[in-house]
Amino acid sequence: MEKGAILRPVPRIVLLVLALAALPLSACGETADEPLVYAASSLQEVLPTLDAADGVAFSFAGSDSLARQIREGAPADALVAASPHYPDELAADGLCAAPVAFATNTLALIVPATGGRVAALDDLLRGPALRLAIGGPEVPVGTYARTALDAAGAAAALERNRVSAEPDAASIVAKVALGSADAGIAYITDAGASDDVRAIPLPAAAQPTVVYAACAVIRDGEPAPAGTAFVRALLGADAQARLRAAGFGGAP
Repeated sequence: MEKGAILRPVPRIVLLVLALAALPLSACGETADEPLVYAASSLQEVLPTLDAADGVAFSFAGSDSLARQIREGAPADALVAASPHYPDELAADGLCAAPVAFATNTLALIVPATGGRVAALDDLLRGPALRLAIGGPEVPVGTYARTALDAAGAAAALERNRVSAEPDAASIVAKVALGSADAGIAYITDAGASDDVRAIPLPAAAQPTVVYAACAVIRDGEPAPAGTAFVRALLGADAQARLRAAGFGGAP
C-alpha cells in the first residue's frame, strides 16, 4: 500500500455477500429436492393417491409439452405419458430409460351432464354446426381422437363443426363442463372424474388402442433413481388397483 493511501470502509452489503459465500450450503437453508414426476393431465386425479406418490411432486400437462420440457433440460425424474410415443422418442435419443407400459384407457364422446345437443357421434355430422373440443394434433388425446373419427367414417366432423384444439384432456372436459363446447372427445376416465359431464361410448370399431407408458429420465448420465422407483411402482399391486378403480385398464 502506498504511503498516505486512505483506507475506505468496505460496504456492508459486500461484507454480507462474502460472509454468505463462506458458509456451507446446508447453512444457507438448502434442502434435498423432492422427486418430480411429469405426468399426463388425465392422470391428475389418480397418481397423487398412490402409495408411491408420498413425498413426490407432480407436474401435469399434455404429454407432448412435458416431453419437450424434458428435452430442454427440465429437472424431471420421470415422464408418465398417455402414449408410448414420447417416452419412446426420448429413450431413442438417450434422454430416458426404457419405457414401461402400465395402463390403458378408453376414448369417449364427452357431453354436458344434462341437456345438450349431442347424443351420438352422428350428431356431429348432421344438423347445425356444433362446437367440438378435441386435443391438438401433437397431444395423445388429439391423435387418438383423429384416429377414432377416421375409423368411424366421421372425419368430416372436424370440417363442418367449430373445432378447438386443446392442450390436454383436462382442458377438453373443462370446455364441455363450462358450456364452451357442445361436445368433446377425451378419455372416459376424465368424464368419470367430473359431475358436470357424461361419456357416450364410441363405436367399438372406432375405439383406438390407448396405452400409457412411463420412463425414468436420464440425469447425470444415469436413470434418475427416484424416477426408476416410481416407474417400477406403477406396475405394483397398489398402483394397478387404484388405476382400475379410476376406470383405467391394467398394464397391457
